[in-house]
Amino acid sequence: MNAELHHGLRIDGDRLLRRIEDLAAIGPIDGGGSCRLALTDEDRAGRDLVVTWMRDLGLDVTIDAIGNVIGMRAGRTDGPPTMTGSHIDTVRTGGRYDGNLGVLAGLEVIETLERNGVQTEHPVAVGFFTDEEGARFPPDMLGSLVYVGGMAVEEALDIEGIDGAIVGAELDRIGYRGTSPCPGPSPRAFVELHVEQGPVLEAEGITIGAVTGVQGISWTELTITGQSNHAGTTPMELRHDPGYVAAAVAAHVRDLAVRMNAAGPEGGDRQVGTVGRLELEPNLVNVVAASASMTVDLRNTDEALLQEAEADLARFVAQTAAAEGVTVTERTLARFEPVTFDDRVVDTVADVARRLGHTVKHMPSGAGHDAQMLARVCPTGMVFVPSRDGVSHNPAEHTDPADLVAGADVLLQTMLALDGLSLDGATLQRAGLYSEESDR
Repeated sequence: MNAELHHGLRIDGDRLLRRIEDLAAIGPIDGGGSCRLALTDEDRAGRDLVVTWMRDLGLDVTIDAIGNVIGMRAGRTDGPPTMTGSHIDTVRTGGRYDGNLGVLAGLEVIETLERNGVQTEHPVAVGFFTDEEGARFPPDMLGSLVYVGGMAVEEALDIEGIDGAIVGAELDRIGYRGTSPCPGPSPRAFVELHVEQGPVLEAEGITIGAVTGVQGISWTELTITGQSNHAGTTPMELRHDPGYVAAAVAAHVRDLAVRMNAAGPEGGDRQVGTVGRLELEPNLVNVVAASASMTVDLRNTDEALLQEAEADLARFVAQTAAAEGVTVTERTLARFEPVTFDDRVVDTVADVARRLGHTVKHMPSGAGHDAQMLARVCPTGMVFVPSRDGVSHNPAEHTDPADLVAGADVLLQTMLALDGLSLDGATLQRAGLYSEESDR
């Protein structure tokens, strides 16, 4: 696929970097990062700033019932827009690029078009989606999931966060429960710019990743209940210790991923597993725990292999719990199948990047992104730029300014190429509904 370039048209790198700095200054934390958990006061301040920038550009700004914000610039013809965007919420220890780059580069694309008097055939839009991180309200990609019809807005509004807050009440409190309906209108195409959040591009000396798809994600919360007792007087063979079971599960998750990846080309290196949260009660040095709560994050680019990992984990949990005489309840926090992006968009990203003189790698994403939700309703792709040392979800997250600008220029030219690309026959049917009760 040969993308037509608008030669000489480039984004303003200094303006993009200034906006990144200005947004990072909201909710600052030590080390240069930011904390803007979804629907907190800090998130509201970040939203207000970005919406102000949208309105300064004369965009038609809409806010839907789950708080997703879309700013649209008209084209020569009416109809669905060519859309970009990401998110501006962060984890508690967030960096300044994750999500933010995609939104602010989208604004920069539109400002570049505006200042150069470029009129697109179709409307062009930039958006940011609510609670992409899932750090306060599960699941992750919540806003984009609702946008594409994967979860009913009524269900989403009732979700309780880690701090006891309710999504709907927090949207009302910060003033971002909008009136536009959910699901939202399908774009004609969607492309998201993002930092890689991994080490591959930097290690291989490559500037642009043309993202081919996103790993499937399985998040499970386990609550293990046993018998609290004295750590000194209770014989080991008479214990019913949730702490032991939780530790055994954590070790098994690591061993499972290593074993699957060593199995051969079928597994490759695609399986990863993480225990990200583990809490004991009463959490005292000399007391056998009464209960343990933990999360397990399993990911794979292959759905059958992801199901294999889930089944293996379920067997181990059941066997270990029975042997120790404890009970286990589990709750699915999120379950998304792997996503393959549209070849037309992926090829356009790669072709544009090469024509701009950049090295390119076709690669999957190990992290979840709003783009994987938009892929359900329109042709979708992503642009990656390198992350130093692969660090993300950390104040030390860094991407060189030259790479930020390169990614934004690729985004600009990709959106212009997609504006002129016939996307007739694209699948716009909504599918793949999310369910809290999804089969494990």
